[in-house]
Amino acid sequence: MRSPQNARFSTLAADIAGSIAGMPYSSSSLHGVVLVLLASVLWGTTGTAHSFAPPGMSPFWVGALRLVMAGVFFVILGRLLKDSVALRSTPLNWTRMLLCALCMVTYNMAFFAGLQYTGVGLGTAVAIGSSPVWAGLLQAVLLRKWPSPLWWLGTAIGVVGGFVMTLGKGADMGGSAIGLLLCLLAGFAYGAYAVISQPLILQSGVTRVNAWVFLSAALMALPIAALLGGTPQASAQGWAVVVYLGIVATGLAYLLFSIGLRTISAATSVALSKFEPITAFVLAIVVVGEDPHWLAFVGLGLVLLGLSLVVHSEMRPRRQRPVSALP
Repeated sequence: MRSPQNARFSTLAADIAGSIAGMPYSSSSLHGVVLVLLASVLWGTTGTAHSFAPPGMSPFWVGALRLVMAGVFFVILGRLLKDSVALRSTPLNWTRMLLCALCMVTYNMAFFAGLQYTGVGLGTAVAIGSSPVWAGLLQAVLLRKWPSPLWWLGTAIGVVGGFVMTLGKGADMGGSAIGLLLCLLAGFAYGAYAVISQPLILQSGVTRVNAWVFLSAALMALPIAALLGGTPQASAQGWAVVVYLGIVATGLAYLLFSIGLRTISAATSVALSKFEPITAFVLAIVVVGEDPHWLAFVGLGLVLLGLSLVVHSEMRPRRQRPVSALP
């Protein structure tokens, strides 16, 4: 007889395979939470991986090329696994798809540009901290689903915890106004992407939607990278970093994130992304060898407390499943 843990893992694996192939999805919110947390772990490796990039490699080119890699990843995945005929025959809402692509480009470019003005610590805290707030407001306006008070409490505690972690790591908190605005824009774009993409994924499938979104975003991002990033500096080490960021930290991460969106709300999926800085925090200690101040561990505790409240809010019995279309 299989243990309950093995049974739950098998069910989760079946849900992942079924979601990729376009089969009906499970109603388990827990599976969605686990998948988004796994995606956040992969996103949390981005900073550590990027630290291995050659010094002369423009972050704008890194952002654009990882979109290209992610798009190719989803195209190949869709071809190999053969999305269901029903999903392929479903008309794709091109306006919303292009909005998602625009959000993805805006997030990547505004985030990297904002970091140049604010520094990595403060810029990341502002972008990631503001994104669930934007997502909650957009979900209420566009999908007419207002997050619960417990969700807002958990999100607020998580945001505060993120800034406390940043302070504990000794980051400069004196960013410029333009840098802060760019990071807020990045947070808005990420929250908007989750809210707008959820109905598309429910209607047209994970791989199909993401293939179009990331390839369209790459076509938008490459001219911007050429304009702002100059001539790309090609090297074996640089390409290795780009391939990892594109295939693993972007393609695989957004695959898990998108499957999670099938069973949990867009606002919760973005709020759970606060696990990303936790992963980056652990990697900074284990891999990079940082020795953070005790205040950073206080912030870590606050982020974990906030995440637990958000998860508890999502796991409460709901009256309806995720919406299938924007109004």
